[in-house]
Amino acid sequence: MHVGSMEHWTHEHVFLGRDHGRNERRTQIVIGLCATMMVAEVVGGMLFGSMALVADGLHMSTHVAALLIAALAYTFARRRAYDLRFTFGTGKFGDLAGFSSAIVLAMIALLIGWESFGRLTHPILIAFDEAIPIAMLGLGVNVISAWLLRDDHDHGHDAVAAHQDHHHHDLNLRAAYVHVLADAAVSILAVVGLVTARQLGWLWMDAAMGIVGALVIANWSWGLVRAAGAVLLDTEANAAVASQIRQNLEIGSDRVADLHLWRVGPGHNAVVATIVSHLPQPPRTYKERLSTIPGLSHVTIEVEPCA
Repeated sequence: MHVGSMEHWTHEHVFLGRDHGRNERRTQIVIGLCATMMVAEVVGGMLFGSMALVADGLHMSTHVAALLIAALAYTFARRRAYDLRFTFGTGKFGDLAGFSSAIVLAMIALLIGWESFGRLTHPILIAFDEAIPIAMLGLGVNVISAWLLRDDHDHGHDAVAAHQDHHHHDLNLRAAYVHVLADAAVSILAVVGLVTARQLGWLWMDAAMGIVGALVIANWSWGLVRAAGAVLLDTEANAAVASQIRQNLEIGSDRVADLHLWRVGPGHNAVVATIVSHLPQPPRTYKERLSTIPGLSHVTIEVEPCA
């Protein structure tokens, strides 16, 4: 067999999301927005002697760091997409970055909760005229950032289509979105707490809103940890799709003896299946049966005759 004829049987292992480039650019834009806001707050706070500005700027820096993780993951995954050292490509770098961002988010929730609890037990005077505009400005920046990082996917109607839409989601983008959403939530709660405290004299209200914000962020962080962790540990992508695969393969005397389905990148799943049959067919026949199921980017079939 001539070596050149092997090209028909080989294929690339590039499992990046369909919107990888767009999501990378949007994340970079949001980093620019948040970094500019962070520098303006820290410099302005130092110039005008406002600790509220400095504190908010330092808080923003943690989100910038998490967004930077997301951007670097996009860049690395794209540049190493054809690196043969990665057996199933670099599609999971986004999931790894999303998991890391979730940990950062959990740390932010702990810090906010700790600081808020301290202020609840030992209230301090608040410069309302400075703090409220800062919170409003931060909210505006985060609303713009959240709009840029939104997910535009349409939803399918049947179970398999709905699964594919869900698993097309880029967990790296989702993590970046949750970070700016968390900051927006903190800004909203801060405005509510500050306005209430100023109008009614309830200084504890600001700290109470901080605790609520910490709990909300912690809940989002846990959701991200579960979603990204499941992908990193190669849990079965979806029971509905696995069931559809079995249904498509088990025709006549063909039976699925072993099946593994896992995600290798946004919108990309890998399948390894063992078929036993009284009338075994070539692997290509079974692969053709799965061609109608979207998102199966790497299919390996082993065929064994019944004993």
